[in-house]
Amino acid sequence: MTVAIVRNVRPWGGAAADVIIDGTRIREVRPASPAEPGTGGESVDGRGLLALPGFVNAHAHVDKSWWGLPWVPYGGEPTTRGRIAHERAERGRLRLPSADGATAVLREFLRHGTTATRTHVDVDLGVGLRGIEAVREAADRLGGAVDVEIVAFPQDGVMRRPGVLDLLDAAAAAGAAGIGGIDPAGIDRDPVAQLDGLFAIAERRGVGLDIHLHDRGELGAFQFELIIDRTLRAGLQGRVTISHGFALGELPEPRRLELLDRFAEAGISWATVAPPATAPLPWREMAARGIGIGLGTDGIRDLWSPFGDGDMLGIALGFARLHGARTDEDLTAAVALASSQASPFVHRDLHDLATGAPADLVLIDAENVPDALVRAPRRALVIAGGRVVARDGDVLL
Repeated sequence: MTVAIVRNVRPWGGAAADVIIDGTRIREVRPASPAEPGTGGESVDGRGLLALPGFVNAHAHVDKSWWGLPWVPYGGEPTTRGRIAHERAERGRLRLPSADGATAVLREFLRHGTTATRTHVDVDLGVGLRGIEAVREAADRLGGAVDVEIVAFPQDGVMRRPGVLDLLDAAAAAGAAGIGGIDPAGIDRDPVAQLDGLFAIAERRGVGLDIHLHDRGELGAFQFELIIDRTLRAGLQGRVTISHGFALGELPEPRRLELLDRFAEAGISWATVAPPATAPLPWREMAARGIGIGLGTDGIRDLWSPFGDGDMLGIALGFARLHGARTDEDLTAAVALASSQASPFVHRDLHDLATGAPADLVLIDAENVPDALVRAPRRALVIAGGRVVARDGDVLL
């Protein structure tokens, strides 16, 4: 169903409004009126529900999930290296990656109101670029209802696996929006070589760069410095993201503030899944410096963890709890991180309930944004690109 107007909704919990849609974009948000505009197309009665922009999952791994298969027990060693080894040993048995698995996860995203995602897709000597092909097929099956941006990701390491740099280069040449790295010190044991190789590809191909960094304390801080230096040297300001970066919340204040100033200078952004056992990020200090923060689900029901359901409101709630958010202002800010504030992670200049933004809306039966966050009720309606794609928890595609 293509929508021309969504009537009587409360954008971000404010006054009742009508959202006028022209094709895939919002043309106007104006005070609610009983009069029908002469726009043609379908009208949706919003029934006074809370309206939010579609959620943005800034850090996902949709190629890894066994969603839709019989339950897979957790196994392997509970370390980063152990999880990698277990996944490599078991993924073939589960026929991962597959377009069916990625489609199942993207449908869960839609069910919960996510209309855009930045997903890492494994590129390694075992699967080559097959995972990227599977994720693209999944996105096509859903008619682009979820805007999927792909980062080619070397989960198994870079320098310790000769040939992976060539695969990342091939992925970038074939249209991946970015390439990734992982623990240049902790996994590859050669941080200079990994970062030199990754930045060379990013410069040559004009793509973004995302480093998954789990290393803690000063080892993590040392790699922060290497990433900052290379970003500035390569002129890649605004195109580099650090994912996880647990060390940042563990550093003494003077060291942390020094690094934050340098991150801001380099235009480096942050993606977090807000895991409960980690140190909180200095998110207010980051926001004050204009350092972008995106929230994501990470893996969902995969060989790393049985947890996850694709609900970005749940991730935002975890972020709020981890960071001690209590006020309405802070709770609303957590939801914004999962929606409007995440637009740079999916290369959108604007992602909000505003003129010119994509026509991505989520309607929720909630009193206000904090109420929606703490209860995470079922999404009453999800509109993606001007089309109704989910209603009362049922995906319509």
